[in-house]
Amino acid sequence: MSRAIDLNADLGELPGAEGRASDRAILAEVTSCAIACGGHAGDAATMEATLLAAQAQNVLAGAHPSYPDRENFGRRSMAISSEDLHAALCSQMMQLSTIADQLGVALAHIKPHGALYNDAAKTEAIADTVACAAKSSFGTKLALVGPPNSETEKAAKRHGLRFFAEGFMDRTYMPDGSLMPRGQDGAVLEDTDARLRQACQIARDQQVTDCNGTLLVLPAKTICLHGDSPGAAQTARLIRSALAAQGISVTPMGHG
Repeated sequence: MSRAIDLNADLGELPGAEGRASDRAILAEVTSCAIACGGHAGDAATMEATLLAAQAQNVLAGAHPSYPDRENFGRRSMAISSEDLHAALCSQMMQLSTIADQLGVALAHIKPHGALYNDAAKTEAIADTVACAAKSSFGTKLALVGPPNSETEKAAKRHGLRFFAEGFMDRTYMPDGSLMPRGQDGAVLEDTDARLRQACQIARDQQVTDCNGTLLVLPAKTICLHGDSPGAAQTARLIRSALAAQGISVTPMGHG
């Protein structure tokens, strides 16, 4: 049976000309991207450059909002009220949306970043705040991206948002299907071959092997490549080739 999967990247996170060049190289291989919109990284200039680069490659662009925490790159949980988080997320997403509108780029999805992504996956109240912010900003036009069978997915359904389940080719999974916390050894797969195996396993079998060697069901519609990881552009090229070798087509979210 033929399969199709979206390949997405988190972009607009690295500074300077080198960051923009890396993003452009990644965009030549992926089919969708989530663009940092100021909460953990990014500014108006990086948002504009990344949106234009995505448009040039016909890559679906989305928003990548986070806790308002640039100091920690959005990778630490924050004690923040739901009202303040809602306001911060709306502010980030609308900044990206305003620039996208000026450039004629249609946004397609919203994917929380870092600690917010993980917290929303497990905590109903946080997931609800994310979904409410998405709906407040865009109505039900944009899809929400998150882990399968998560509180994020449940919140998307409650608020009438489309949802796309995501798997990670470069992160280790816990037995409950959550991502191993980044502070633990082995949380990030550094080996390229291991990344390729995991990407193909998710796309081909809808499964992933957890930290104990047990197979977990992972019904993902998209696979994430972290654009800030070393060698990300080369990894994107290799993953695209590996998926093709397995007979798996790479197709934008919602089009497979």
